[in-house]
Amino acid sequence: MVRCEWCGDDPLYIAYHDMEWGVPVHDDQALYAKLVLDGMQAGLSWITILRKRDHFYRAFDNFDIPTVANYGPDKIDVLMQDVGIIHNRHKISAAIKNAQGTLKIQEEFGSFDRYLWDFVGGKPVHNAFTTLGDIPAQTELSEKLSKDLKKRGFSFVGPTIIYAYMQAIGMVNDHVVDCFRYNELK
Repeated sequence: MVRCEWCGDDPLYIAYHDMEWGVPVHDDQALYAKLVLDGMQAGLSWITILRKRDHFYRAFDNFDIPTVANYGPDKIDVLMQDVGIIHNRHKISAAIKNAQGTLKIQEEFGSFDRYLWDFVGGKPVHNAFTTLGDIPAQTELSEKLSKDLKKRGFSFVGPTIIYAYMQAIGMVNDHVVDCFRYNELK
């Protein structure tokens, strides 16, 4: 079975590749959670985040958007001491700001899902890359979304993080064309 080469042979990575990466996500809480996790990954490998993902969900109250939006300094201190997550005050603060921003987007657009997926006309973009090296780190579309999120007060949403996010939530199908998942998601 041919897979995208980035997932290697780690069973956790393979499961993520085969069952999650590139699958369209439309649930606001899941979209928010994935945004936080992609931001947490900045400067680290995705496998590090995958290995800590369950603990992130516990530490961040299952990424319940209103709950995280109301975190204060005491909760930040607790999170900074949590050995199961990334200890970065800026990233933790970004998770809170991004929850607050998500709530505002929900008020304005009806859902975070609608806001995000409007950037691709409601349908995934299916690229046709043949090698991992062909896949860009960012695109004009990720730059546009990144800029709009930053304008709305979001943090850790640069165009590279946002492109990885768009891939993860299925806004773009960047499985290489010979990967078995490419046509399954098309």
